[in-house]
Amino acid sequence: MKLTDDAVIYALSANPDLAKSVADYLGTKLGSVYLARFPSKEVLASPLETVRGKQVFIIQSTCPPVNDNLMEILIFVDALRRASVREINVIIPYFGYARQDRKSKPREPITAKLVADLLVTAGVDHVLTFDLHASQEQGFFACLEDDMSAIPLLGHVLYNDPEIDKANTVVVSPDHGGVNRARKVAEKLNAPLAIIDKRRNNKYQPEVMNIIGEVSGKNAIIIDDMIDTAGSAVAAANALKNAGALSVRMAVTHPVLSDPAYERLSAAKVIDKFYVTDSIPLDHRFINSKEVPIQVVSLAPMIGDMIYAINHNESISKAYEQYKD
Repeated sequence: MKLTDDAVIYALSANPDLAKSVADYLGTKLGSVYLARFPSKEVLASPLETVRGKQVFIIQSTCPPVNDNLMEILIFVDALRRASVREINVIIPYFGYARQDRKSKPREPITAKLVADLLVTAGVDHVLTFDLHASQEQGFFACLEDDMSAIPLLGHVLYNDPEIDKANTVVVSPDHGGVNRARKVAEKLNAPLAIIDKRRNNKYQPEVMNIIGEVSGKNAIIIDDMIDTAGSAVAAANALKNAGALSVRMAVTHPVLSDPAYERLSAAKVIDKFYVTDSIPLDHRFINSKEVPIQVVSLAPMIGDMIYAINHNESISKAYEQYKD
């Protein structure tokens, strides 16, 4: 698998290990980047070699620190444009601000649309994301946008995990909005589907109202796009255990895991194992944690296949082919 000579992959601050794995997968090296923070906290980002006429791929999640990582992309893209680059593809494994996708209250911003506009204004030609919080956000971009899904990858890992008794498993969607994701995994495992009817109280805390489907005596696997402070995850797992589930696992694309996620998960101990991707680097507390067992599944091969397909003008859907069981 070889890229053309005019293709360059760059890593900024957010995902250096993931980007290095992508470059290794493709048998190439990352381009050299100059990154600096001035005493005033302003950001400087620029390529260290000529990019004139090049096809560039930038790998950078807008995970915490969200604003710093977003500014790195915008500034680096501006530097590339001023250096006469031919094409800029930005791969954002985790797209920050995606949950601000609509006005739920008067006078609220739609920040996901604002960020999309900023990327286009800076000069991005093509944005690639993974499991946007709402798939219709693809329409926020005035440039080409492809929202890939890590669910086939996670389903492939679950299917091949010898610890999972597929004959006695139920796949669970933590809310009505995630049913399509959960159904894809349920079909792959040939398992039934359950749905958690979740509401939020007047303090915006998650409350499980009902479980639709049979979970008693089964091993439950919750499928979601992300886990943040883990309040909803713990509530869902407790509800499943109270309904008779033998065990609870959880597979998510984006391990945001903001505080107090670690404290909640290590105290509750109701989720037996997590499967997450490396769209966001794990906080050091979660690495090799016995309190919160986590298996990290790398997006590198999928991203590598995407880059190869774009570079050779092929369909990026080929990135899913290796996860068909």
